[in-house]
Amino acid sequence: MAPSPFAAHHADLAALAHDNRRRALAPRTGRDFASNDYLGLADSDAMRDALAAGIARGLPTGSGGSRLLRGNHPEHEALEAHAARHYGSEAALFFPTGFAANAALFAALPQRGDLVVHDELIHASAHDGMKLGRAGTVAAAHNDAQAFDDIITGWRAGGGTGTPWIAVESLYSMDGDRAPLAALAAVADRHDAILVVDEAHATGVFGPGGAGLAYGLARRNNLITLHTCGKALGAEGALLCAPAIACDFLVNRGRPFIFSTAPSPLMAWLVRQAIEIVATEPERQARLHAVVRHAAERLVPLGVPASGTQILPVVIGDNQRTMRIAATLRDAGFDIRGIRPPTVPHGTARLRIAITLNVDEADVDAMADALAAAMAAA
Repeated sequence: MAPSPFAAHHADLAALAHDNRRRALAPRTGRDFASNDYLGLADSDAMRDALAAGIARGLPTGSGGSRLLRGNHPEHEALEAHAARHYGSEAALFFPTGFAANAALFAALPQRGDLVVHDELIHASAHDGMKLGRAGTVAAAHNDAQAFDDIITGWRAGGGTGTPWIAVESLYSMDGDRAPLAALAAVADRHDAILVVDEAHATGVFGPGGAGLAYGLARRNNLITLHTCGKALGAEGALLCAPAIACDFLVNRGRPFIFSTAPSPLMAWLVRQAIEIVATEPERQARLHAVVRHAAERLVPLGVPASGTQILPVVIGDNQRTMRIAATLRDAGFDIRGIRPPTVPHGTARLRIAITLNVDEADVDAMADALAAAMAAA
């Protein structure tokens, strides 16, 4: 029998399994402590009503092509204009996913001779975009504004003449901590740099009307923000908010934008309604933050630091023990996922507990009790 043409793939998967890092798809069961549906919108009556209204308007489910080949619909442009106003930018561009938006941004906007200085924990999609780009890249210590300053200063001293780019997330999805955005903006101003802030896990949850943690820096000509629509907004896609020149350049040079079928016009409508729901119902934010505070009070005694956000990581360290505890919690009716390298650094495997409006304080209490028992037994 001929050897399998996928022998290398079998070996790679076997190595992952040996290290307790092989992934597999798992069903969504139990109480939700795993999703990014922070405001509970994804399965809400409010979003179902918005969807029904869009269908009643006769909006098409598919775009039929890329934005440059008849796929452009008035709903795309209405969403982009609304997003630019809401998030405080000159323009906006709608992408089918946050991954596509990051890939397009970092592949196309930084030019040859520029330098992208990125937080060492930035999203994988940003890394993939940088690999496709022409600018140099270097990682800076996590959430250390001085490290960004020092890297750019050293690059200039070594003859760097292009534009520096500072790339961070406003709220990190595996640690739940926030970037020092004001200090990073000061570094950007000092070095004539462009600041890119991925607001994926802050959009909808923080800022006035859910406008994000970077909203206080809005309307700057050296700021780009990315707002994903599939997390707190309960829909799909991503909005890149930036100076008009940057959006125009991506329409002309951003291959993930140019060569992708446009998002559904119906989804563009739905995202616009989601932004409005969050903006006009501030009680959703307030309720989420109340549940987050309660969760912190229950988990701190278990050695879980209070992150001050809806993401509460329980760092275990060992891959096997992490997955064993996660399985025990799922068996007890709590959907909590184990996160292992390379998603997080080696030796920091963890349970990622996400607080959403799909649970309440009673659910949190039950989860905390089950977590304490599972950790003691593992």
